[in-house]
Amino acid sequence: MDSKKFEGFYKKTIKERQEILAKEFSLTEEEKKLLTTETNLPISNADKMIENVVGTYSLPFGVATNFVIDKKEYLIPFVLEEPSVVAAASNAAKLSNGFITKTDEPIMIGQIMITGTQNPEIVLKKILESKKEILKEAEKVDSVLTKFGGGPRDLKGEILNTPTGKIIELQLLVDVRDAMGANAINTMTEKITPIIEKISGGKALMRIISNLAIYRKAQAKTIWTKQKLEESTKGKIKGEEIIDRIIQAYEIAVSSPFRAATHNKGIMNGIDSLTIATGNDFRGVEAGIHSYAAYKEKGKYSPLTKYYKNENGDLVGEIELPITLATIGGTAKLNPMASLSLKILGVKNSKELASIAASVGLAQNFAALRAIVTTGIQAGHMKLHARALATQAGAKENEIEQVAEEMINSKEINQANAEKIIKKIRDKSLNN
Repeated sequence: MDSKKFEGFYKKTIKERQEILAKEFSLTEEEKKLLTTETNLPISNADKMIENVVGTYSLPFGVATNFVIDKKEYLIPFVLEEPSVVAAASNAAKLSNGFITKTDEPIMIGQIMITGTQNPEIVLKKILESKKEILKEAEKVDSVLTKFGGGPRDLKGEILNTPTGKIIELQLLVDVRDAMGANAINTMTEKITPIIEKISGGKALMRIISNLAIYRKAQAKTIWTKQKLEESTKGKIKGEEIIDRIIQAYEIAVSSPFRAATHNKGIMNGIDSLTIATGNDFRGVEAGIHSYAAYKEKGKYSPLTKYYKNENGDLVGEIELPITLATIGGTAKLNPMASLSLKILGVKNSKELASIAASVGLAQNFAALRAIVTTGIQAGHMKLHARALATQAGAKENEIEQVAEEMINSKEINQANAEKIIKKIRDKSLNN
């Protein structure tokens, strides 16, 4: 991808952006139409995705620019409704020195809960002694997954002390390759349950995938130099001061779960947007990431990013979190926009997509912290709100930016002022 073609992308018209995108990624005529049609999900496809379909629902589809991840340039699709998120991620990426990532193998957990056993500790030992036989049975479920290097990897277990008695929790670890893995894992747990029930003498109460994917984590790291940070404020705030403020804001999130929740929400602004764009299960991703925020600190909900200074006094940002994103199966086959997103990303596998998601989450979190401790979080929101008001007030495409800017400068961001500014612009045009 040639990132230079996307410089000043936000300044271009929608049509110009679409043309650049189509040319850069060699979009077919059908793919070009997806960008211009009001409803790009065929209702016949929607009817195959959920029950009782009566229509489809659209959200804005944008792209975040300036991302360099593991020395590769990416244009990243975002689907969401919140203003300033795409711009914030793009700006954070531009200010960074590029992201370096590390991802685990795509190992997911399938849980089996065994109840009604005598001497659960002894029973658990017997089950684990039959691990080889159990894994061999699980392997029979998905020959295609095994062919591509995936399949069951291990069986773990522990005793849960619940108010209703002791329950044996078994964890089947499965390498799901480029899939999210729910179908494969749920089928495998069903397949091995009869063997486990026979060995244990108990009954399987539950057989289900876990969204807390502690073996499928992604990490990202980058540096924001004090020089670039200072330049970003046009010298109004020293780079060292911005860094100190961001680190202090991070430390507050470490100390306060109330702040940590919103801190992590900033991360999810980017990750959810990418997850939805690629047709993945954002609810499962959210559940896993937020539960990991509590799990990693043994029950204390905490921030998923970390900030500190390096030896040069520049800001280092790091993130670690479970990422359960797929590049095959699921919605990607039925929603043409999900397929288009994956084409734009050019990802080869789920690990690469996870590395992108982690980088996006780190960039988004940094952008939010920087805004909070400098200009305030409302600045970016108000700019886009002003543009929306200008449109509602009847501004033409060539008038919107001027109307929005004048509203912001006047600090009167409302429809009445927008209408007043539009009239002034047009009166001036007539007089000239």
